[in-house]
Amino acid sequence: MNLHITGHHLEVTPGIREHVTSKFAKVKRHFDNVIDVKVILSVEKLKQKAEATIHISGKDVFVECEDADLYVAIDQLVDKLDRQVIKHKEKLSARRHDETGKFSVTE
Repeated sequence: MNLHITGHHLEVTPGIREHVTSKFAKVKRHFDNVIDVKVILSVEKLKQKAEATIHISGKDVFVECEDADLYVAIDQLVDKLDRQVIKHKEKLSARRHDETGKFSVTE
C-alpha cells in the first residue's frame, strides 16, 4: 500500500504522519487489496479538512471530512473510508464465478 500524505496550508509533522499511518492500518486490515492511498490535509479559518482517495482493485473511493480538530477529522475520515471499503468487499464476495466464466449473483 502506497500512502501519500500532503498538506495544504499545513506542515505535515511526524506526529500527524504517524497518526494517519496508524489509522490507515485499520483499512489495510479489513481489505488487503489496497493499491494506493492519497491523503490531503488542509486548514481553513476555523475548520480542519481531511480528504482521501483510495485506489483498490476495480474502484476508486473518495472521502472527505471536516472538523475543528485535525485529529478528529482524520479519525472520522478513516471510519467513513473503512465502511466504504467493507461495502466494496462485500459486493465483490457476493459475486461468484461459475463454470461459464461469467459473473453470477449468489442469493
